[in-house]
Amino acid sequence: MSEKLDLTQFEKKMIIRTMIHPDIEKIIEMQRLCFPGMEPWKIEQLESHLDTFPDGQLVAELDGEIIGSCSSLIINFDEYDDRHTWDDVTDEGYITNHNPDGYNLYGIEVMVHPEYRRMKVGHRLYEARRELAREYNLKSIIIGGRIPNFHKYADEMSPREYVDSVQMHKVYDPVLSFQLLNGFTLMRINPNYLPDDKQSNKYATLMEWNNVDYRPNSKRHFKTSHPVRICVVQYMMRQIDSFTDFANQVEYFTDVASDAHSDFVVFPEIFTTQLMSFLNEKSPSMAVRKLTDYTEDYIELFTDLAVRYNVNIIGGSHFVKEDDDEIYNIAYLFRRDGTIEKQYKLHITPNERKWWGISAGDQVRVFDTDCGKIAIQICYDIEFPELARIATDKGAKIIFTPFCTEDRQGYLRVRYCSQARAVENQIYTVISGTVGNLPETENMDIQYAQSGIFAPSDFEFARDGIVGETDPNLEMVMIGDVDLEILRRQRQSGTVRQLKDRRHDIYNIEYKK
Repeated sequence: MSEKLDLTQFEKKMIIRTMIHPDIEKIIEMQRLCFPGMEPWKIEQLESHLDTFPDGQLVAELDGEIIGSCSSLIINFDEYDDRHTWDDVTDEGYITNHNPDGYNLYGIEVMVHPEYRRMKVGHRLYEARRELAREYNLKSIIIGGRIPNFHKYADEMSPREYVDSVQMHKVYDPVLSFQLLNGFTLMRINPNYLPDDKQSNKYATLMEWNNVDYRPNSKRHFKTSHPVRICVVQYMMRQIDSFTDFANQVEYFTDVASDAHSDFVVFPEIFTTQLMSFLNEKSPSMAVRKLTDYTEDYIELFTDLAVRYNVNIIGGSHFVKEDDDEIYNIAYLFRRDGTIEKQYKLHITPNERKWWGISAGDQVRVFDTDCGKIAIQICYDIEFPELARIATDKGAKIIFTPFCTEDRQGYLRVRYCSQARAVENQIYTVISGTVGNLPETENMDIQYAQSGIFAPSDFEFARDGIVGETDPNLEMVMIGDVDLEILRRQRQSGTVRQLKDRRHDIYNIEYKK
């Protein structure tokens, strides 16, 4: 009896999957083949796609080879000008304008390797996009399509006449004809869409596919405002006798924030060093190690307060000894749902290194909250503009900076840099510092602070870019509202648009994590 024929050796397996970093070089090489004469993707652009919206980046793979790809982002299409360009709608190819709460999936490129055309690869990628729109419950898919055969008819037809001829099947266009067959309808024709698309004479057809399965969601709508209330604590460092004394002070301020219906309450950097006032340890390095013994008590206290008072707490920062026996300066986010996140201080001051032997963290993190994405950058870290830009590109709308400075010069470095970060990145920034003194505690004896909330500088924001600030060197709270909807609108159409107007062609920040 003859052996059964092994059919698997004849199989060719085509799959559609999400893009991964090892695909990037292959996609760029394929793009050069698909669009000769046009500028291909930059590596950092595709990396930004994967960092920003990985689900929207798809590839077609046949027996391990990349034979097609498409890229997308989510937007609220109504926020863009009728004559928008490809650069406008993609933030110059980096898609950092991706809006997870948007209504429309915007397709920015589809390509199929020339050797694998007529295998329905493009059709499969389009169907994967439609499935993505259904999965995300989006109203429609919108694309700015090339009309690459138009240059052959430009002397005898206007763009509109050419498009009409393609729709009537009198003329064939490889892109427009394909899109019409895939259920897309013409919205309008945009000039100067892609400056290097000479075949289309820079024109593009704006096309739309409507998702008939779309379900209106009452929680997602165009907002006239999206307020977030922040309570900033300017905390007095004073002699205490126990952890209970510390807990009582912290609970008092949390209660104040909760009574004001705050979304966040923010405490200062290393304000837990107040515990050193009863540790009876004169050596700073030994006092810090004793302080780390209270880490679990600190975390339990703030977790309980966040849940009990229904407020997200930026728990200042605390010195923590980890398994490597190194001590880190860590800021914790205690969400009101009981979950916890942490951000290590990345830049250690000479003072921290000399007196306490503090080690540096190595990752810029951005955290999801019920009020949007936020970042925490501890004191010295806000003085390095690259960190705020990285956090902004990761989606942060507010950067919280707990700080601890002993003199006015140190405080002003934090304040001026925090305000600069708000302008540069079109975000809100918040600083919270310690005041008072601990005369018996070595290296923590004096404090200087004036805490505040800062905004970008434009007409819709606070007059001086200051949402609110405390009086200098007094224990107090300051409560202020920031509006994330105003922030979103100003990023799109403000007097200046620092994020949209960046020159990615001559500079970029490379985050190595």
